[in-house]
Amino acid sequence: MGRRFTPDAPGSQDADAAPSGPCAHDLHWAGETRSALGVASLLCTALFAVDAASGRLDPARGALWAGLAFLLFAIMLPQRVSVRPGRLSARRMLTTDTVRTDSLVSVRWTDGVAQRLVLRDAQGNRVEIDPTVLTRNPAMWHLLDTDGRAAIQRGTLREGATALRELAQRIDRETAHTVFKVSGLR
Repeated sequence: MGRRFTPDAPGSQDADAAPSGPCAHDLHWAGETRSALGVASLLCTALFAVDAASGRLDPARGALWAGLAFLLFAIMLPQRVSVRPGRLSARRMLTTDTVRTDSLVSVRWTDGVAQRLVLRDAQGNRVEIDPTVLTRNPAMWHLLDTDGRAAIQRGTLREGATALRELAQRIDRETAHTVFKVSGLR
């Protein structure tokens, strides 16, 4: 598994830090976070209301419902993905996974209900992200694609050139679809 560290912990910065440069973040993260908070709040409110109406609400049940709502929020909270030249980071509630995109050794798709893109670098770090984050954020895709091409040219990317090509084709299709839709041609 990839290196996990908390962002504020001493020694959490890598000695071989990537060069600074433009940083691209997921533009939809804040909205998805608000949605997760709204759904969790709605569940908590509904559970409290049902218990209060039935006369069974007490502190223990209230704590249970609040804990259940928090668990739902934690499950629904999206990763905060950011990309800068040479680095991709996926931040969760308590941890951050980082991979050096300029020294990728593998990129692959996972199978299952939710398709994920798994990136590994030469240092053994691993990041797993939702590929739709890249399809809806062109700046993030551009930075990752540039570093992926550099890794292919250097010969470090041993497994995954096809996965990157598939992702590029998917992004191109969705971009063309959006252009046609906005221009009224579709």
